[in-house]
Amino acid sequence: MGLNRPITVGRIDYANVWPIFHYAEQQLPQERFHIEKRVPAALNKALRQGEIDITSMSSYAYAENASEYLLLPDLSVSARGRVNSILLFLKKPLDEVFRGRIAMTATSATSVNLLKILMKLYYKAEPSYITMEPNLDTMLEEADAALLIGDTAIHASWANKERGMAVIDLGELWRNWTGYGMTFALVAVRKEIAAADPEAVSTVLHALTASKERSLSDLQPLIDKACTLLGGEEAYWKRYFKELHYNFGTDEQAGLSLYFDYAHQLGLLSHEVQMQFFLDQSALKVNK
Repeated sequence: MGLNRPITVGRIDYANVWPIFHYAEQQLPQERFHIEKRVPAALNKALRQGEIDITSMSSYAYAENASEYLLLPDLSVSARGRVNSILLFLKKPLDEVFRGRIAMTATSATSVNLLKILMKLYYKAEPSYITMEPNLDTMLEEADAALLIGDTAIHASWANKERGMAVIDLGELWRNWTGYGMTFALVAVRKEIAAADPEAVSTVLHALTASKERSLSDLQPLIDKACTLLGGEEAYWKRYFKELHYNFGTDEQAGLSLYFDYAHQLGLLSHEVQMQFFLDQSALKVNK
């Protein structure tokens, strides 16, 4: 058993994923594990093409190829309401946006398709869409509204305090509509890697779980890191990390299943999704 090469682990380097990875690398020996940092869309593609073995990835990208992957249990980036970093900025009144054009980030498919679901099924609207690089000013030159995610959305929300544009938090809107939280990212492993080297996958699972638990027990190191690298005030980052959730229990699974069902209903997914989990033999866990 085992692979005769290092296991490659993909890491989304947005602040919202930091708790899962902040302490993990020190538990993953470099001679056995290689950490690859990319934006979500690049990691999704790399996992699909077999260039990466395990990765944090957008929920929608997982769904596209769910039959090829196993989920690492109880790890996610979720929000039970406001997410603060999946934001639709409105240059025009919402009723005009419904008939107009929305510029969408090129960096994550989950949020893009969540927006399409909300527009079609909640608002009963059918705007046109254009995909652009995530720069708010450039996007709003071409469209009536712009969807940004991650750290780019956070910085844009700060700058918008002076501009005063209306902003819709997609996590909050989803919760108000469905009553469920929304899961934006998961951690998945290719099935053949889990079969070939389950011990290595368990090592990664334990490292990420331990990082999550340590991070959430004391947020101050992450708050300090965010203030240093991304700016902003300590109070903002404290609220930001507290409003996110990193488990993937029955409530999170139910909310994400509903998202997958709506995506399939609208033809955004070509198939229904059955979530399958990695069985951590070292802990004798059963995940269904």
